[in-house]
Amino acid sequence: MNKITLTLTCPDRVGIVAAVTGFLAANNGFIIESAQVGDSYSQLFFMRVVFTIDSPVEEVERLFSETAKTFQMQAQFTYTNIKPKVLIMCSKQGHCLNALLNKYAMGVLPIEVPAVVSNHSDLAEMCSWYRIPFHHLPVTPDNKETQERKVLDLVDEHQVDLVVLARYMQILTPEMTQALWGKCINIHHSFLPSFKGARPYHQAFDRGVKLIGATAHYVSDTLDEGPIIEQEVMRVDHNDTPEELVEIGHDIESLVLVRAVKYHIEKRIFINGHKTVVFR
Repeated sequence: MNKITLTLTCPDRVGIVAAVTGFLAANNGFIIESAQVGDSYSQLFFMRVVFTIDSPVEEVERLFSETAKTFQMQAQFTYTNIKPKVLIMCSKQGHCLNALLNKYAMGVLPIEVPAVVSNHSDLAEMCSWYRIPFHHLPVTPDNKETQERKVLDLVDEHQVDLVVLARYMQILTPEMTQALWGKCINIHHSFLPSFKGARPYHQAFDRGVKLIGATAHYVSDTLDEGPIIEQEVMRVDHNDTPEELVEIGHDIESLVLVRAVKYHIEKRIFINGHKTVVFR
């Protein structure tokens, strides 16, 4: 028995749910999980269905093609037991990388990690402990495009499904962001929008903020403005030192990034213009 996830997007209209569930029933598919929403602004319909069926995914997709054509669907069928390949990029701070690799090692995050890429060598020992290949690709203004090409070569070589920027402190070129559109996630302290640049938590401390947080989003050509996937905040007060804010912020960043990666690999995210639909 095959366990398959169907994700689809199409113009919103009457009869979509009936057509999908009717198709599965007619082909002895057993629905385990289903979620759908119609967006009245974009006039698009989004649906995610997890089901079991005797037929292989290729046969199900072939049989479904007429239904997909009728409703102008962009549909994708994937085996749920195939672990997506995730390439992680980082710099010197290891909290997000450690959170991802820890969940991976525990089996909580069902992924394969064929490589970690960094512009610094600081986290090589951590990757060695987790037995993950580490690629040190230092970046300078003169070699940035060359190093990005090496990253994309790794993506191609390992057939990577998702690239995660786990506090990778380099701005990607438009060529890189376009090549990775829809399959590159970044973590950002976006609940501190006024505090850009170095030492954001120290800036927040100086301004006496009451909430700090983080946002995971898809990478786009516009810096830190890609479609938002997940966010979290935590209340702080005048008793918290800058160092404590940093620690709290790191915990939030790690939590949010792991959630975003999990949503992506489970096919729960649909990009809808400048935002996303996420079936949690």
